Amino acid sequence: MALCARSWAGCGRGLRLGALPRPGLCGTRGVRSSNPFTRQQEEEWRRRNRSALGYIAAAAVGMVGLSYAAVPLYRLYCQATGLGGTAGAGRGAERIERMEPVRDRVIRVTFNADTHASMQWNFKPQQSEIYVVPGETALAFYKAKNPTDKPVIGISTYNVVPFEAGQYFNKIQCFCFEEQRLNPQEEVDMPVFFYIDPEFAEDPKMAKVDLITLSYTFFEAKEGQKLPLPGYQ
Repeated sequence: MALCARSWAGCGRGLRLGALPRPGLCGTRGVRSSNPFTRQQEEEWRRRNRSALGYIAAAAVGMVGLSYAAVPLYRLYCQATGLGGTAGAGRGAERIERMEPVRDRVIRVTFNADTHASMQWNFKPQQSEIYVVPGETALAFYKAKNPTDKPVIGISTYNVVPFEAGQYFNKIQCFCFEEQRLNPQEEVDMPVFFYIDPEFAEDPKMAKVDLITLSYTFFEAKEGQKLPLPGYQ
């Protein structure tokens, strides 16, 4: 008993406040430090983690859904406002018939064609440029070819530079925002029928604009799906 008492006394002198004896010393075999989290705390953390993952997954699904809705919404908004460098929709046959060409305001319109990295089509304008005047209709063509051995469905977006001119650039007929299916080795001509609104010549901001560029970019799309809005410039 005396030996054990002396041993515990010596052990006590070698310990700091709050420290535990090492296993095997002073009769404390197999003593381990306690876990700072109780079982209930651990379960609470697991529940919170599962909830956070659920919120993240729901947000991701929501973003995908919004991206697929972006094209039609973007198209309607930009065609109505002419913002974002996007050409406006045609104003109707009656307005076109009543338009008076502004002969002393000649504008050079150039054409650009691009394809996304995943798109295997050959796509190019058939003319590099044409000269038009506000209030006069014009017709241009693009050519697309599918050089692969399988059908490919494409969908295109477009914009106008300078952006401010987009509100005056009206397309009567074009192939944008619609799925185009080309069979293996098939080649097609794609028309763009457009005019520049006569109000272009009256806008002081357009006074120094004598060059407008119309650009199209084709992306590969799956049949029955809408292509998410591309982020390219």
